[in-house]
Amino acid sequence: MALRKQQSQTYIPRPSYTEQPQVQKQAKKRNNLISKGEKILLVGLLAIVTALSVMIIQTESAVRATTTDIALMEKEIDSTIKNNTDLSVQVNELSTYDRIWKKAEELGLKLNEQNVKVVPGQ
Repeated sequence: MALRKQQSQTYIPRPSYTEQPQVQKQAKKRNNLISKGEKILLVGLLAIVTALSVMIIQTESAVRATTTDIALMEKEIDSTIKNNTDLSVQVNELSTYDRIWKKAEELGLKLNEQNVKVVPGQ
């Protein structure tokens, strides 16, 4: 009988109590990989990154709109300068002495040196 007790004791594996708490600790660590505070920080960080990216996109669109406005103004300025140059050339052509004299003769005016007044030029 004593032999049977020893044999039965050796054949029956007993669970060790030191292994079970380790398994439970590992299970708890796996469930809590990210704590509540870390989740809040992560959400806050994502919100800040999103807000900054939206601000950058708005700034870029404002810069593009301003650049477009500047280009349109430059085109308008160039066309105005061209128009002014053309009008200046036309004024110079129309204000020649010969042309004015022909117009005066057509209207019946005659050159009388006694009626001529000298006006200081510009």
